[in-house]
Amino acid sequence: MAPINTDYLVTGMTCGHCVASVIEEVSLLPGVSAVTVDLVPGAASTVHVTSTTEPARPDIRAAIDEAGYQLQGTTDGAAA
Repeated sequence: MAPINTDYLVTGMTCGHCVASVIEEVSLLPGVSAVTVDLVPGAASTVHVTSTTEPARPDIRAAIDEAGYQLQGTTDGAAA
């Protein structure tokens, strides 16, 4: 099965510690194999998630909330 790549827009991140917190929380979700972040302080950062099955939006939202940030949607325009 080919990996699924989904990009999420997240606001509130300003530094490397923020990035590490998001990566840690999202990596705990079932099926997630990799998480990277393109940090854009003061704007929406892109969180790239590679997984074997696409995580449910409520699970992604909960992981990002737990890290202390806000899910705004996906880069393909889907609402949060």
